Amino acid sequence: MEIDSLDLNLLRVLEALFAARSVSGAAQALGVTQPSVSLSLRRLRTHFDDALFVRQGGAMVPTRVAEGLREPVLKVMATVRSEIVTAAPFDPMQSERRFTLSLSDLGELTFLPTLMASLRRCAPGVTLRSVTASLPEMRHGLADGSIDLALGFFLGLEGQNLFTQRLFEQGFVCIARAGWGDGGAGMSLEAFLAADHVVVEQPGRSQQLLEERLRDLGLQRRILLRSPHFMSVPLLVAQSEMIATVPLGVGRIYARMAGLDLLPLPFAAPSVPLQQLWHRRSHHDPGSVWLRRLIAELFLGQDPTQSRGDES
Repeated sequence: MEIDSLDLNLLRVLEALFAARSVSGAAQALGVTQPSVSLSLRRLRTHFDDALFVRQGGAMVPTRVAEGLREPVLKVMATVRSEIVTAAPFDPMQSERRFTLSLSDLGELTFLPTLMASLRRCAPGVTLRSVTASLPEMRHGLADGSIDLALGFFLGLEGQNLFTQRLFEQGFVCIARAGWGDGGAGMSLEAFLAADHVVVEQPGRSQQLLEERLRDLGLQRRILLRSPHFMSVPLLVAQSEMIATVPLGVGRIYARMAGLDLLPLPFAAPSVPLQQLWHRRSHHDPGSVWLRRLIAELFLGQDPTQSRGDES
């Protein structure tokens, strides 16, 4: 094997294939065409004299040779980014970089309107890609570089290679159709427990904190519908007698979207810390540092949904 036939761009493609497990996904992550990735894969196969990835079902699975290359390739790329690429300054007004953020649907509602408006002003060429990932997928994506930054609440997502910054906290609120119960005047514990509830189930997210508090208090709701998605909740609530308990900021947005009432919870509920989370590999990357500082300027200590509510 001659090192002359192996360049850094081929290692970038190999890194992207490890993360995406598909040619199309790797091409999207790299911002190149699928034929370009296919050509690079052929060169890699020739260099290592191995298929490297074989198709199984809808994914490309690494061979034993590729698995043996994974760790050294990721280490090399991390070193290049931290020790070489970081030497280049980041100019937000000139950059055309695309950052990949991990956000839940609630995270998109909470963060993206304010963040995108700011990017249009101070970094017109910078673009974002929002992806939804489970906590294990998020950890893996941050580690392999396919995710630059995560925004939201992450219960149990910890590690020596992860950094977090707490931005602000939100409590919980009940949403109900306009005029439900006392029409926004309040809700008793008895009414809360007797009502039909929509519950969103997302392990490791804010709803898990609420469920734990209810168990601690020995309270049990009447759950009529369980769903993994938040986006259908406002219409379901607006067109029925069901209620839902959601983070306060999202409740404000839903109230404006669907004309819902916001009802304080009749018990002491926990607060949800909203954070930005990143991996050690991007800790000193100038572009990532700039983005984290921008996010801190926009959100540190202030709930963006509150300001949007004040403007309406």
